[in-house]
Amino acid sequence: VVCLALILTTGSLGVCMGYHRCLTHGSFQTYRPIRWLLAFLGGLSGEGSVLTWVSNHRKHHVFSDKEGDPHSPRDGKWWSHMLWFMPNFGQRWHREIAERYAPDILKDKMMVVIHYLFLPSHLATAALLFLVGYFGTALGMGGVWWGCSLVFWGVGVRMVYVLHVTWMVNSATHLWGYRNYETSDDSKNLWWVGLLAFGEGWHNNHHAYQRVASQGHKWYEVDTTYWAIWLMEKVGLAWDVVRLRDIPKGTRPA
Repeated sequence: VVCLALILTTGSLGVCMGYHRCLTHGSFQTYRPIRWLLAFLGGLSGEGSVLTWVSNHRKHHVFSDKEGDPHSPRDGKWWSHMLWFMPNFGQRWHREIAERYAPDILKDKMMVVIHYLFLPSHLATAALLFLVGYFGTALGMGGVWWGCSLVFWGVGVRMVYVLHVTWMVNSATHLWGYRNYETSDDSKNLWWVGLLAFGEGWHNNHHAYQRVASQGHKWYEVDTTYWAIWLMEKVGLAWDVVRLRDIPKGTRPA
């Protein structure tokens, strides 16, 4: 239960809704505290801080499947899936890429604080889960075994799932699938990534219309992250939601 709950909060809400659709592309607007919360949850995914993630993803769209793309399968399938983030280019490189591709995030002092809380937040989450398991006698738990079990499922297993399904958007959806739109890159729609990655697998749709909040453009292209955005809009927590009907007809996809 802890694993599934944290998959949804860090994966769908944190990465897909927060990092990607809200902070990277501005697919909808929300209150600043909610933006900060989504950025914090995105950091708990383990995919890098808000500054790192937003910078790299915006760069990806600028150079998609061309020289300069941080994670194109044209440079190797495993490179695009997970090897691309492993080289340590140093703090100066990270600062320069953030200044170029995410100056709006840098201007928000709370976002910078959340950036520096990336590693401490993981340690705090693991400690909290252990304590809940260790002292959770009211839930029929208690002891070191239960504490370690919650850490294993809530941090280890959960992060493996969220990391790999998100990385599949970088790798698998640029290799296999179908295309609704002609774009200048290799992006494709891949149904099983769409289901596993909370709607992010309809990647050709996204590359064609990057700011559109819903990445599923056909009735069968399920996008659970957009459902959450729609619900937020209905209760007044989101507004200016960009939809496909808002894009002028005849506009050529980027």
